[in-house]
Amino acid sequence: MREYYIAAVEMLQAQQEPTEVDGAPVILKKSPSEPRDGYLDHDELAIMKNHWIAREQGEEPEVPPSPEEAIQAMRDSMGFPNRNLCTVEIHTKFETLNIGGNEVGLWRYYPRTTQREKNRPCFIFLHGGGWVGGTPYTVENPCRLIAQLANAVVFNVDYALAPEKKYPNGFNDCYGVVEHIFNNADFYGIDKNRIGVGGDSAGGNLTAAIALKDRDRGTHMVALQVLMYACVTMVNLGVPDYKWSIGAYEIAEEQRSIIEPCLGISRPKSEDDDAIQMENLYFDDPKVQAREPYASPLLAESLEGLPTMLSVACEYDGLRIQDELYAKKAAEAGVKVKSIRYKGVTHAFIDRLGFVPQAEDLCIEIANAINAM
Repeated sequence: MREYYIAAVEMLQAQQEPTEVDGAPVILKKSPSEPRDGYLDHDELAIMKNHWIAREQGEEPEVPPSPEEAIQAMRDSMGFPNRNLCTVEIHTKFETLNIGGNEVGLWRYYPRTTQREKNRPCFIFLHGGGWVGGTPYTVENPCRLIAQLANAVVFNVDYALAPEKKYPNGFNDCYGVVEHIFNNADFYGIDKNRIGVGGDSAGGNLTAAIALKDRDRGTHMVALQVLMYACVTMVNLGVPDYKWSIGAYEIAEEQRSIIEPCLGISRPKSEDDDAIQMENLYFDDPKVQAREPYASPLLAESLEGLPTMLSVACEYDGLRIQDELYAKKAAEAGVKVKSIRYKGVTHAFIDRLGFVPQAEDLCIEIANAINAM
């Protein structure tokens, strides 16, 4: 089932001692297959060579795609065919909620043997995809594994996507799901005091925003937030203490041509860049809405009073700098934070469960955080 030895996961699990990075403690999880600094993990590199690079070398279309075709092509490129690593039977149930006029799909997963238990911990997973793509299906296997490892009920949310439904539609959907689960905790057999929310990339952004709104409203529904390589600011300029720099990344010269393209997310772009910009798809008014704290949590006036945070960053991800800054600011505000940087891997690695050991290790870290609520 796995494309690696379980010893690789055990090696990652053993790495729990933090190192001070820019004045904050960060656990630097070294690659089990690549001891050298500046290099990609061997499993990660193999995936890139066999999948991403080969796909990108396809022929260019003779006619430029329409905006709709470009968006669909971007959506089609997301995700990775991961593996189910569960060793017990996991039950799946589905329902549709109406939240603010939007139909929101909601899956839930739990070990069959716990289906009649009460007061189970709960974790709500928000998939990534830049607010315009991604699907709950990509993260089903991670959700199942987390459900097994934590003996928990794990929910998986199909929220509204832009540009068909722009901000704050997706955010409102996800916040509404948290409210629904909190208010119906007895029906789901969960402990309303042990609700965790987490997501990867755009899902991490939505998670951080939900934690902020939950604090602002004084509802205290969320006991744990898991930010997996999250986008916490849509704004690159004028953000206190935040500066993106290629010099922050240690890159071996022989792999620079492979690694540098992986750092495009959050990298400042020129005004004449004609690539599709996520903020233009996500917002009606990017210049104004991108500065709202529920769109860019790093711009919140204070992070005080937020729930416990597990912050996860990838060494070769353009979001790493803002991720670790957000975790640092949260810790300085009194939030209990565990910050991890996975060395040698790139954005969205949880999608590659079963192919890279870091994805399995991350599921274990999330399960441990759920059980510690």
